[in-house]
Amino acid sequence: MRQLPRRPILFLLAGLAAAPVSAAETGRGHRVVFQVDTADPATMNLTLNNATNVVDHYRAKNEAVEIDIVAFGPGLAMYRADKSTVADRIAHFAESGFPSKIQFSACNNTKTAMEKAEGHPIPLLPQATIVPSGVVQIMERQEQGWSYVRP
Repeated sequence: MRQLPRRPILFLLAGLAAAPVSAAETGRGHRVVFQVDTADPATMNLTLNNATNVVDHYRAKNEAVEIDIVAFGPGLAMYRADKSTVADRIAHFAESGFPSKIQFSACNNTKTAMEKAEGHPIPLLPQATIVPSGVVQIMERQEQGWSYVRP
């Protein structure tokens, strides 16, 4: 029986090489949750710097990452529309993070306590997503395999 010569088979995946890969598609799951529990502007900026570095790192590898920055206690000041010292940075980061998924989680327990103490509704930045409990949000993210960072 005569064998045919072996030739390399080329697969062309038009456009797929440039498309970002989601954490779910890779099976590795690039996901990180950041804890912000202080109103210190330096800590808030460090958190945003770290999150930006994570996005930039995976963007360079053509991979997406999921980021959840969870603010509770005094850290909720980061998301307060009337008090945030980093509102512009948050807005810019939310817009420039694509294709990565970025969530700014705001603790409803803290928000409710602040509203009771201050006697009026607490306005949040439009990028903030209210979650029932900041601590529970972090805990559940870790149970789902997310990496945890507290700057």
